[in-house]
Amino acid sequence: MRDAKAFMKQLNFNHLQYFYAVAKEGSVTRAAQAMHVTPQTVSGQLATFEEYIGAPLFERHGKRLEPNSLGQTALRYADDIFNLGNELSRTLASHDVGKVANFNVGIVDAIPKVMVFEMLNDCFDLDSRFILECHEADLSSLLADLSINKLDLIISDQPLPTGVSVRAISHYLGQSGVTFFSSKEDCEKYQLDFPRSLHQAPFLMPGRGSAQYQNLISWFVQSKIAPKIVAEFDDSALLKFFGQTGRGVFCVSSAVERDVLAQFDVAIIGRIESVSDRYYGISPERKIKHPAVDSVLAAAEKLLDEQ
Repeated sequence: MRDAKAFMKQLNFNHLQYFYAVAKEGSVTRAAQAMHVTPQTVSGQLATFEEYIGAPLFERHGKRLEPNSLGQTALRYADDIFNLGNELSRTLASHDVGKVANFNVGIVDAIPKVMVFEMLNDCFDLDSRFILECHEADLSSLLADLSINKLDLIISDQPLPTGVSVRAISHYLGQSGVTFFSSKEDCEKYQLDFPRSLHQAPFLMPGRGSAQYQNLISWFVQSKIAPKIVAEFDDSALLKFFGQTGRGVFCVSSAVERDVLAQFDVAIIGRIESVSDRYYGISPERKIKHPAVDSVLAAAEKLLDEQ
């Protein structure tokens, strides 16, 4: 028979959940609102948990409760426990007879849509049944969703940033030079003396949060080329629509230049390798990863290897 004291000292996960809510929300009141209970309930459960621990877990900074050093240790374990619990629920759900699991993919909005299609298309041929859900946003927003198990994979133009408190792995997929396009009516004047022809030319830039934006700015400075930036776009498809109307020159990864030519009424004016777009898959650290992740990573590496 198990020792009664050892049994009583088992961790109460209900108490841990109240502690976790206070640590995340920064106050008893906000934790109570998030959990749809009274503040008195949260305070009582937190006090019971601290009594079990034998030490306080928070210190007050102004109006906010912050975990102390012991509380931070408890919070790290709580993150692991609840993330693992969510993972277990998802894994069991995916094996439930007649139930179809989701494959949630986050896409950094600067990634060309045709490239995303090439990366994701093969996963429909897998034996595993799932519903593909694509979510487009900036990298920081997607990482926040990844940290709470709302995403199985992020397709990004940047690796996992250093110093972020997200337990994830960056997979380098490859890189590609960039190809410059203009409307067919304007292509001849830009093809002559490329890339110097870009100097003072109207230019459509990707969004400032993209890696390509920073790479282009650096290349313009180094090459002593100063285009007239007339617009910036987070949405890469919208950028191409404006480009084909003659509103400005634009560039995309050379990996998808054939698709751009097929879908838009534009012409190539030149290519450069000194500006390269790099691509990454960012997946959460899990005991069991979604079966479609490897398919997407393999398709992405094949697409970029063909350059």
